[in-house]
Amino acid sequence: MARERQTALITGASGGIGHELALVFAEHGFDLALVARRQAELEVLAEHCRRDHGVGADVLAMDLLAPDAPGLLVQRVEEADLHIDVLVNNAGLLDMGRFAEIDVTRHERLLQLNVVVLASLTRRLLPAMIDRGHGRILNVASTSSFQPVPSLALYAASKAFVLSFSESLSEELKGTGVTVTALCPGVTRTDMYERTQDEHESAAMVPGIFVSEVGDVAREGYEACVSGRAVVVPGLPNRLVASAVQLYPRWLVRSIGGLVGRRST
Repeated sequence: MARERQTALITGASGGIGHELALVFAEHGFDLALVARRQAELEVLAEHCRRDHGVGADVLAMDLLAPDAPGLLVQRVEEADLHIDVLVNNAGLLDMGRFAEIDVTRHERLLQLNVVVLASLTRRLLPAMIDRGHGRILNVASTSSFQPVPSLALYAASKAFVLSFSESLSEELKGTGVTVTALCPGVTRTDMYERTQDEHESAAMVPGIFVSEVGDVAREGYEACVSGRAVVVPGLPNRLVASAVQLYPRWLVRSIGGLVGRRST
């Protein structure tokens, strides 16, 4: 894929994996369209990318949970005369705990951001990529995509959607010049991880070998995206686990997950 004046739109770019993905894309010469609620953090990131990598960086601060946010975002992209070559659907929410005890509005917000916004943005930006004959879509899923995770029931289900959706589109778009990649990180050392560690005993018990550094995850995601791979699981331990759970009977995977989930809650 030619790199001249290509633009990557990255949601959830103000922190965590999205922030690191922005840095990696900038390092490789991509202009950026940065999306998140926190404008101050986006401005700092944009200035850093302009100064250190000589790329363009547009800040599109907005709440993706606002009514018709995907449509409004695409409208702002068009008004700025941006042509999106790479769409990175990174923005997402995670709630840990018993499903019946988490407020229903939190469940609705999670589904809206992790599923509806991701699918809507993809649908709105994909046709132009097909028309141009090239494009990349990177959807951030999770290793929880591969099995049920009690205490993360809705989050894991939403990421299973992201994985299935990405793989389906990857096949559907063969021959168009557009590829779709699902990035499936395991536990990653981000601000969200640190907060979850403080609030939940089970998160603090994750062995260090399964905890990835956010920069490593971003680089593996970038490389898989630009090379057109359908699925990438960063880190050898996580790849082994993701492969293993697909070999065991579902009742066994479900039972083991239940034991861990009940202990965590």
